[in-house]
Amino acid sequence: MSRCFAIFLFLFLALSSLVDVSSATAQMIDDTPTRVQTTLNSGMKIVGTLRPKSVDEISTSRWSIGCEVLDREYAFYDTYKDYLAPLGIRRIRIQGGWARTEKEKGLYDYAWLDRIVDDARSRGLTIWFQTSYGNPLYEGGGGRSLAGGIPTSEEALVAWDNWVRTTAKRYRDKIQDWEVWNEPPFGDRQAVYAFNVRTAEIIKNEIPNARIGGLVVMQSEYAYVVEFVDYLKEKGKLDLFQWVVYHHYTPNPDEIYPSVEKMIAEVAVRETKIELYQGESGVMSEWGAVGALNKTHWTELTQAKWDARRMLGDFSHDVYSSVFTICDFEYRTTPWINGLARYGLLKADVASKGFKLLKVKMAYYAVQNVISVFNDAVELDATQDVSVVCDKATTATRVRFRESGSPLVVFWDRSTVPSNENQTTPATITVPNAVFENPVWVDTITGNAYEIPVEKIRIENSATVFVDVPVYDAPTFIANCGELSLDSSEFVKANP
Repeated sequence: MSRCFAIFLFLFLALSSLVDVSSATAQMIDDTPTRVQTTLNSGMKIVGTLRPKSVDEISTSRWSIGCEVLDREYAFYDTYKDYLAPLGIRRIRIQGGWARTEKEKGLYDYAWLDRIVDDARSRGLTIWFQTSYGNPLYEGGGGRSLAGGIPTSEEALVAWDNWVRTTAKRYRDKIQDWEVWNEPPFGDRQAVYAFNVRTAEIIKNEIPNARIGGLVVMQSEYAYVVEFVDYLKEKGKLDLFQWVVYHHYTPNPDEIYPSVEKMIAEVAVRETKIELYQGESGVMSEWGAVGALNKTHWTELTQAKWDARRMLGDFSHDVYSSVFTICDFEYRTTPWINGLARYGLLKADVASKGFKLLKVKMAYYAVQNVISVFNDAVELDATQDVSVVCDKATTATRVRFRESGSPLVVFWDRSTVPSNENQTTPATITVPNAVFENPVWVDTITGNAYEIPVEKIRIENSATVFVDVPVYDAPTFIANCGELSLDSSEFVKANP
């Protein structure tokens, strides 16, 4: 073999390898009707599978997807950028990275951030931009990582103001939605409240129509939500904020809703325009040593169930909701937490291997299934007159399609932590003043839609009663088949 030919062959194979990797990545999303298979046995006939919808097909204003930790390079945007729009969620949450942008005092390098913002917008996505964290370049500049404190020294606060102002000015025509700081330590709550106001005023001065989320508390700090709203009211600053943001991590995702309901009621009686936003919540797809809820052994199935229950629990409470997160990441510079965090809808390798994308997880498809139906085409039914008789504690929410008024009822067993089994329990579901034409029972994990046998449907007065329909620990729903976009290929029809 000649030297020239050998060099040519080496270059050809190298380039071919790059092309193959790119092509393989682009083809990782499975859009076939059998993309998710579980042991669930509904006892009914499959008639189709939910068709995923990209952001250019639907409006999904209530949802966001996490694209966090790029500011600290715990993940690479390029690993997952092709998977954002097909998911169906339009708003992505990113962190601004003051320390990554200002590495020398007074000098800003936004190249890394410009690239992400511009690429996301080119895909039809909108940005929810969090201004944290701090910058150790300044004495008292706050922490750069998780649980890092806010800036405290006069010099650092002035530098923070300058960075926030410059950033808001730079992106005022590209970003409307903002968030101040991620889970600040609340040792001095008044200082945190004042810092939120200080930052929001700068953003609003540059972007008058900005929508800003403030506070960002964990579930143990929910009492601060009301205290923060009262603080804003006392200071005459209520108009600065669109949302008060909270996060929550509990093994059973439904355990948190009594506290959420209390927060909603407390904020409502104060007659403000402020809304609640669940800004970060998720679980891992396998056991991991780092991150919230790492004492529980999670699987891809339990992660998918948990995420779907969180999303539809939030939907049922009419709060904005964010899924944490799009892709696995690796804590690398946080003093007290380092290692892989498997919260992603996508599985990725470690930083030393370039955060290579390994697979699309079951939870990705479950989120796609939820979004394909529970988007801006539906709304909560004001009546909420639905009842469930079941041996399991069951959540049930009545929904309607906006255009047709057609009913939809979503329900699940909320009694336990999502399990790695798919055991169902029969239930009787009564929906007053509702007409169902060709109703189907749909599983959000697989996306499969099943024909409900006529013997399971009764009409009593003006109510439709579904008898012995299955309930399990993942959300399922009943809707008119004609309202859904289903893949009803012959292959799917052939399956019992």
